[in-house]
Amino acid sequence: MRCVIARYPFDLTKGGVVESMKGITPEPITGESVTVGRRRYPVKQVGEVVTRQDRRDFSAGEVTRAMARLGFTCHAAPGATPAPAPDATPVQTASALLGGSTATPLDG
Repeated sequence: MRCVIARYPFDLTKGGVVESMKGITPEPITGESVTVGRRRYPVKQVGEVVTRQDRRDFSAGEVTRAMARLGFTCHAAPGATPAPAPDATPVQTASALLGGSTATPLDG
C-alpha cells in the first residue's frame, strides 16, 4: 500500500511491517500505540523503524492512519477519555423532570 508519511511516499505491506518490527523491544507506551504481532508498540517507534526517519519528522496520526489502513489494531493514548456528552438545554432538562423524553428537538 502506498502512503505518505512526513511528505515522503512509502510502499508498505503488513508483512513488511511485521518483519521490520521482529526483534525490536517495545518502548513504554505513553501515547497512541499499535499492535504488531503479539506486541504493542508506540506508533512513533513503529514509524521510526519502518520509515527510517527521525520521530520528529512525522506525527503519530500519520503512522496511525497508515497502520490502520494496513489492518493493524491501533489504540488511543492510555487514559484518553472520550469527549463528554453535551449538557442538556434548559428545555430538555425541564422536559425530563416532567417525565418527557430527553431526545433532542426535531430538525425543521
